[in-house]
Amino acid sequence: MRALGLMIKPVSGSCQLRCRYCFYENVTESRAIRNYGAMSLATLETLVSRAISETDEELSFFFQGGEPTLAGPDFYRALIDLQKRYKRELGKDRLVVRYALQTNGIALDDEWCVFLAKHHFLVGLSLDGDKAVHDANRVDAAGRGTYDRVRKAARLLDRHGVEYNLLCVVTREMARHGRRIYRELVREGFRYLQFIPCIEDFGAAPGASPHALTVERYGRFLCDLFDEWYRDLQEGRYTSVRHFDNWVHMLQGLPPETCSMSGQCVCYGVVEADGGVYPCDFYVLDEWRLGSVLESSFAELLSGETARRFVEASKPIAARCRDCRHLALCRGGCRRDREPLADPTEGSLNRYCEAYLAFFDDADDRLRDVARRTAQGGHRGSNG
Repeated sequence: MRALGLMIKPVSGSCQLRCRYCFYENVTESRAIRNYGAMSLATLETLVSRAISETDEELSFFFQGGEPTLAGPDFYRALIDLQKRYKRELGKDRLVVRYALQTNGIALDDEWCVFLAKHHFLVGLSLDGDKAVHDANRVDAAGRGTYDRVRKAARLLDRHGVEYNLLCVVTREMARHGRRIYRELVREGFRYLQFIPCIEDFGAAPGASPHALTVERYGRFLCDLFDEWYRDLQEGRYTSVRHFDNWVHMLQGLPPETCSMSGQCVCYGVVEADGGVYPCDFYVLDEWRLGSVLESSFAELLSGETARRFVEASKPIAARCRDCRHLALCRGGCRRDREPLADPTEGSLNRYCEAYLAFFDDADDRLRDVARRTAQGGHRGSNG
């Protein structure tokens, strides 16, 4: 393979926090084994050796959880040593290896940040806007808010020169304050932002959770956020907002860099702590287990029958989408927001369809304006 990207869960679903909207808790509750514990160094070595042997140009290791820092710095030092060893032994000196880590920030200290900076880890730091919104949902095991601890982690990352972005989960309450939260984050100096809609549990009725977005509120949030972002651009200030960056790039004829905006699924290889491999972080479920890295190559796992069925199930789009004026940008949205999927020949409508319609009707001309003005060497956006 020319390139391979893997998402690795070194401690399965283990986490110090008890976020009230955690989608991975619902995932783990939906399978026979809820938590696979900590990944052994033997499993890590098999994973690294296979990945390097099968990749020719670019290999990405992205660590997520649960909370991946619970594996401890020594686990990641072993990762660095293993990749250096196998690159040398397999004659892959020209292979580019990249690292990324998504964290709640609670465990970050100087030791962690020195390590992350030294090895050029790209960090995603979870921070839900302002203190009131963040502390309402992102709490520790004692029910205490974690905003102040995450802001401390951000200062440490800044001090040590670690490249990072913020990941903000858009809940029903947060969506009411899009303008204020954007302005506060920009004022605090954050320049790479991702806003992810709160994911509802499998089988839940739309809006059933107190944290879940309503269609109307998400549409308003997108419009408010875009107004502020576009105003900054007009005044010469650029902040990367991942969704907006991607839509601009798509208007420039470039592919989106996130699968949720591409119109259909890909199997990007999620590796649980026991070595089990799955097609997507949202679907680390028994029915979609592709096999194990301890038994099969990544080429076999990502091209097998289960992987093929997973991708095929995402392709049909709803009849309403086919003639939609915004199909080229929306593409039906993320499969997770189209659950439950309809029969194989008739796609399901995205639960946020009306929100996206309202947003694109409002922002289309301005998106196209940005695409035209940045087509020659414009901003490429946040870090994925």
